This record gives sequence, structure tokens and C-alpha cells, in this order.
Amino acid sequence: MSKLVAKIPQLAGQLVQQGRPKFNLFLKYAKVELTPPTPADIPQIRAGVGRLISAAKSGSWKNLTIRDAWLNTLVGIEVWCWFYVGECIGKHHLVGYDV
Repeated sequence: MSKLVAKIPQLAGQLVQQGRPKFNLFLKYAKVELTPPTPADIPQIRAGVGRLISAAKSGSWKNLTIRDAWLNTLVGIEVWCWFYVGECIGKHHLVGYDV
């Protein structure tokens, strides 16, 4: 047992050393992906919504590749799931509201 206790600082140091590059990569992407939109992003958001509406009206969504259609489906499912997770967090219950 004392051998295990003696190795704890060494193992902790190795854990920190091996985890540091992955943590730095996480921070790199988190700074970009997890920031809320700024007022400068609003014209790009409007243009994206406009392209989405025009693609839906013109039927150009039919020309998507299977990969693009699958990725769009996964993104839609993710947004849908996060909406329901947010609802559960907001109402503090899984089913119904506490009235």
C-alpha cells in the first residue's frame, strides 16, 4: 500500500503532462465555438438564414450530397436535443411544470 501512495505524485505529474496538449486544444476550440455571437456576426447570421430560406424555396436542397444531408440532419438533431435539455433545466423537472 505504501508503494502505491509513494507513486501518486509521479502518476499525477504524468497525468498533467499527458493531458496538457489535449486541454490546450480544447481551450483553443472553446474560445471560438463557445463564445456568444457579437453584433458584428448579425449580418452573417441574416445572410445564412436568407440562403437557407431561398434554398428551401428553390429546391436546391435536393442537390445535397448524402454526406452534407447527413451532417445537416445531425446538426438539426443536436439543436433539437439541446432545446429539450434546456427546457428540462429551466423547469427543474423531466415531465411537466411544477404549478
